[in-house]
Amino acid sequence: MRFAVLIVAIALVACQPPGEGGGQAPPSQAPASEAPRPVRLLTLAPRAFSERIEVTGTLKAPDDVTVAARGAGTITYLRERGERVQAGDVIARVDPALPSAGAAQAAAQVSVAEAGLRLAEDTLKRQKPLFDQGIVSALEFRRLQAQVDQARAQLRQAQAVASQARTQVTYTTVEAPFAGVIEERFCERGGQLAPGAPVVRLVSSARLKIDAGVPERYARDVRVGDEARVSLAAYQLPPRQAAVTFVGQAIDPANRTFSVEFNLDNPDGALKPEMTVRVILNRAARADALVVPQTAIVRDVDGASVFTVTNGVARQVKVEVGGSADGECEILEGLEPGMQVVVRGQANLTTGTAVRVDDEASEVVEAKPAAAASGAPASEVAP
Repeated sequence: MRFAVLIVAIALVACQPPGEGGGQAPPSQAPASEAPRPVRLLTLAPRAFSERIEVTGTLKAPDDVTVAARGAGTITYLRERGERVQAGDVIARVDPALPSAGAAQAAAQVSVAEAGLRLAEDTLKRQKPLFDQGIVSALEFRRLQAQVDQARAQLRQAQAVASQARTQVTYTTVEAPFAGVIEERFCERGGQLAPGAPVVRLVSSARLKIDAGVPERYARDVRVGDEARVSLAAYQLPPRQAAVTFVGQAIDPANRTFSVEFNLDNPDGALKPEMTVRVILNRAARADALVVPQTAIVRDVDGASVFTVTNGVARQVKVEVGGSADGECEILEGLEPGMQVVVRGQANLTTGTAVRVDDEASEVVEAKPAAAASGAPASEVAP
């Protein structure tokens, strides 16, 4: 009996897991320390920086009009589409027979009116001595004066009709209001024109304007006369200079921008209306700005921040970001000269993370020249 109880007890002890039933568990190993994260650093130093505003604009031709007929008639002459004309050149002509006949009739009426005035004035002149002698009554003399006044009025009326008739003759030709190219024709030879009917579309691209919308936060930074640089890289053309000619006073509620227009010379005709271009305006230039790459900035619900490194440990620092250009941002508050800022590898960092300089990216980060001096295309300004 005792032998059986002993066997059962030994079996129960053998079935217990380690650490139970009075047995002591082996000590657990401490977690290994996390390896330093590889990063790339930039040591801050004040340098020159030009902040710029970059917007997208559309080319427009201010000299783009539909030339309409001023008179009526049958079209006898019409310039071809694509022809270049100078200001004052005849674009179209209608049959002048009817207007010319009307002008001749009006001229004849003027002659009749002039003869009637001469007769009335001569009669009044001959009756004046008789009126002075009392032979002709005052009533009769006033009637003669009224006839002269009426004859003068009839002459002025005939002259006005004649002038209108001569104008109708000039309306038989349609002239170019400025030098340009005939882009479209809205009628053909032999067709009938009515006053106000469209004849051709005339376009001149020698002088263009750019319509652009500038974000409202720059409302105080854009003024008439400001110089701008127009990037035409999309069309394999060199950049050109433009000037601000109009600054809108109203904000578009749909996109929170205000309208700005620029004048742009196009003597070679390489640019066409409705092309899209990039316009770069200089906003401000400083000689002692603290600048970091845009990729170094971490944005979250609390705002913008960067990671700095001190004694191999990262720390997240809130910053106030200013303007940007060429992929760089100016830091207005939060950083000081001499600080080391993480410019690569900050995605997985938190305050207190140990870091090391990546051997493959340990080269010195050179400061870029000021944007105004470089002349390189600017990246869009981000607040």
